[in-house]
Amino acid sequence: MDKVEIEKVISENFGTVILDAQDPDGISTITLTSSSIIDFVQFLKDRLGFGFLTDICGIHYPDQELALGIVYHLHNLPENTRIRLKAFVPFAKPEIASLCSIFPAANWMEREAFDFYGIIFTGHPNLKRILNVEYLDYFPMRKEYPLEDPTRHDKDDRFFGR
Repeated sequence: MDKVEIEKVISENFGTVILDAQDPDGISTITLTSSSIIDFVQFLKDRLGFGFLTDICGIHYPDQELALGIVYHLHNLPENTRIRLKAFVPFAKPEIASLCSIFPAANWMEREAFDFYGIIFTGHPNLKRILNVEYLDYFPMRKEYPLEDPTRHDKDDRFFGR
């Protein structure tokens, strides 16, 4: 099944939840509503053979209305076809359903996205920080924290071009 056929089947079954579809770098990229992620991924796995979850990562675009998002990469190994999914969540309530019930390997990838971006994966079996310390009060990959520690007194601004 080639990309054109895949996109046709997807649009026939999920046309109402697709917000955008592009093909940058030769990878079909579909932006969809966050509430449809479980049904969409289950369909890709069961009906179109995308049985390998390559990656899940968070993204933060602070200048956009929906600033926080999640990117999923899936691979159909027999057909050697890849697909990229994007779903955005509101900054005030950054929640999306966990894919752990479909792909158990999503566990650590979702924990990493939670740890660095603060995206909450509802239904995740053990959503807690994985790389940062538990008491960290911000999410380091969000572009919202101060770039320097204001409590440091050992820096001489003359050496930093200020």
